[in-house]
This record gives sequence, structure tokens and C-alpha cells, in this order.
Amino acid sequence: MRGTLDPPLGPEDHVAGDVGAPYELVMYGDFECPYCAAAQSILARLRARLGDELRFAFRHFPLDAPHPHARHAAEAAEAAEAAEAAEAAGAQGAFWPMHDALYAARGRLTDRDLVAHAAGLGLDAERVAAELESHAHAARVEADLASARQAGLTGTPDFYVSGTLFAGTYDAGSLVAALRG
Repeated sequence: MRGTLDPPLGPEDHVAGDVGAPYELVMYGDFECPYCAAAQSILARLRARLGDELRFAFRHFPLDAPHPHARHAAEAAEAAEAAEAAEAAGAQGAFWPMHDALYAARGRLTDRDLVAHAAGLGLDAERVAAELESHAHAARVEADLASARQAGLTGTPDFYVSGTLFAGTYDAGSLVAALRG
């Protein structure tokens, strides 16, 4: 169903914040999308404003046609708990720093760039390069894509507020009002 987050957040998701936080925001994003990149400053203000009251999650929704590097960027950033599903930065415990670095890169997301971003974070760049080449984490990214497609999402960013698709503008005030609503 388009309006309800499906599947709900689980242990395989990238989540910042306490499971018991009263507010939950999930973003479906694409690292090459300029609108997703622009949303990062809004999300930073929102996260600072709500602090420990917010549980924020990120799911991958790389849009291949307009953003040819987005899927590999997602694979480079992806982190999962299970060793067989963990992708490069996440397997090294650095999903959120890599997430931030990829958005800050503003489209510089070739494989060479991705490896350089990983090295800049102190990660094992050779491992990142090898995992990108082998698509070791493609299945994890595809799981997020499948949930976005099932929901009927067509663009990025898309947000779910407490499990419900957010239909308003995604400025900090509107998102806070929806979360507290």
C-alpha cells in the first residue's frame, strides 16, 4: 500500500536514534539526486531540533535512468548486520559517515570517487573497490528498491512520517509539524 511504510523498520535498516523515540522519519533517497542532497541541510536541522525524540532511517532508492552512479553509491554506503548482506562502508561500521560524504560530494560518484570517499573516511578502500566490482551488496540495495517500487514511489526524496507517506513539502517546519501532529 502506497500510504503505509512496508516493510516497517527492522534490524536491516539504517537507523539513527533510539527505537523508543516518539517520532519516526524514513527517507527513501538517491545519492545522486540533487533534491535529496538539498534535503540534507533540512534533515540536519530537523534532527538537531528533535534530538533524541527522533528515530531517522534511510532506505536506498537509486533512480538508474537519470542517475547512472546512484546504485553503486548505494552499494558503497549500504550497511547491514548480516555478513553476507553487508556492503562496503556498512561492513566497516561507517554507513552514516559515508552517507554524509556521498551527499556532500554533490554528484562526484564514479567508482573512483566512491573509493576515494571511503579512503577519506579511513575505510579500507581496496575492500570497498573489490566489493563494488563484485556487487557484493547489490541484494541489500535491491531490497530497499523493491519496497519503494511496491509502495509505488517514483521520485526522490520520499518521506514516511511515523509509517505514513508524507505528502507535504519537506521543509523542516512541515516535517516537524507532521511528526508532532
